[in-house]
Amino acid sequence: MEDKLSQQSKLEFENLVEETSHFVRTTFVSRHKKFDEFFRELLENAERSLNDMFVRTYGMLYMQNSEVFQDLFTELKRYYTGGNVNLEEMLNDFWARLLERMFQLINPQYHFSEDYLECVSKYTDQLKPFGDVPRKLKVQVTRAFIAARTFVQGLTVGREVANRVSKVSPTPGCIRALMKMLYCPYCRGLPTVKPCNNYCLNVMKGCLANQADLDTEWNLFIDAMLLVAERLEGPFNIESVMDPIDVKISEAIMNMQENSMQVSAKVFQGCGQPKPAPALRSSRSVPENFNTRFRPYNPEERPTTAAGTSLDRLRTIWRTMQHGVTDIKEKLKISKKFWSTLPYTICKDERVTAGPSVEEDCWNGHTKARYLPEIMNDGLTNQINNPEVDVDITRPDTFIRQQIMALRVMTNKLKNAYNGNDVNFQDTSDETSGSGSGSGCTDDICPTEFDFVTTEAPPVDSDRREVEASATQPGWSLQTLLVVFLSLVLQRQWR
Repeated sequence: MEDKLSQQSKLEFENLVEETSHFVRTTFVSRHKKFDEFFRELLENAERSLNDMFVRTYGMLYMQNSEVFQDLFTELKRYYTGGNVNLEEMLNDFWARLLERMFQLINPQYHFSEDYLECVSKYTDQLKPFGDVPRKLKVQVTRAFIAARTFVQGLTVGREVANRVSKVSPTPGCIRALMKMLYCPYCRGLPTVKPCNNYCLNVMKGCLANQADLDTEWNLFIDAMLLVAERLEGPFNIESVMDPIDVKISEAIMNMQENSMQVSAKVFQGCGQPKPAPALRSSRSVPENFNTRFRPYNPEERPTTAAGTSLDRLRTIWRTMQHGVTDIKEKLKISKKFWSTLPYTICKDERVTAGPSVEEDCWNGHTKARYLPEIMNDGLTNQINNPEVDVDITRPDTFIRQQIMALRVMTNKLKNAYNGNDVNFQDTSDETSGSGSGSGCTDDICPTEFDFVTTEAPPVDSDRREVEASATQPGWSLQTLLVVFLSLVLQRQWR
């Protein structure tokens, strides 16, 4: 009978924890799905819009060079879905490739070798043939995509941690305490008497001691998620970047056309005089070949058919998503301190205890009377004198510690994203102050930054792709890894 009651107690406890954590788990699951769907649709729609507009505006010249733009969106999608893409380098490559293609179009009377075109691309930063558009777009795209990807990754990590931690494996000492609390009244002839609330709290604090230790890192993680959500509502709004990206690139092309003479002259000076093209090509004048095609773009000409309808629909979706950001912020706030308050939530359940108001007519572990021992504080170390559950405070749960490390890594990424930086591409060089995918934020754009110590961690386990991605990025030297390892060891000893 004791064996059966032990198993029943264990099952009931596991179900209680899973039911109580249902709200937190579903919050992350449902919101992750909605945000992910929106961001993917936003990218698809921006690509369709650019393609439709450029086909009508630039015709065959665009269609012959469309792979340059297709590759841009392919890389943006790859970055968002977790690919190893350095946004700044990718955008620099895009403008360099576009310069190569356009340089040939504005100089059809010449033949350019691959080496010559490579020389041309090196002048992108120096000559600024596209005006200030590349710099502005780089700032907007990097900070918006970093925030969007990191926020969705944060929802994934929150979901995974909540799912894993809610599947508890009670210790033998916990199971004995649960059986004594839930079923010993039956043996004493008191089947209708429920456990005292404070008695339940001590049992649950002993059984969930390791889960409570998750709370500190969980709260920091939630705070960081809330801050990135605010960025998504305001300056890092990805919709405001991707919706007009076709207009911005078209503006850059117009800048190149207007400055074509000066750009060509300086390139010829730096790269040498190119060889003349065959007579057939050289006989065509620049205005005939180029200007008739690359006419100025009128924003009013943006598609009003299927693509236009799609844009309108996307704006509607974005307005809904802005409400969704507000909604998830509220739910994230509620989930703070969830793990330390879990015992209180379970013990408030009328199916479990007599309730906080009933102090005398309740089961105290021995008889129907008031429960006298004091309530233990939260966390593993505070259970050393727990009167109800035998807890070995010298052996922290390894699995819970892995989840704490996963949260710590994600919080670090979120803090970087809040400041417009991608932690996967931090520049560790002493000679430069930027990062591989930094925001280029100015004081008026990013007025507040975190002061924190970057702590990257090794992957938690095989299915934590976000952690693995950050731990296996290229560019990590042996010296850097040793410094990180030593800092982790010192942190653990300090704690």
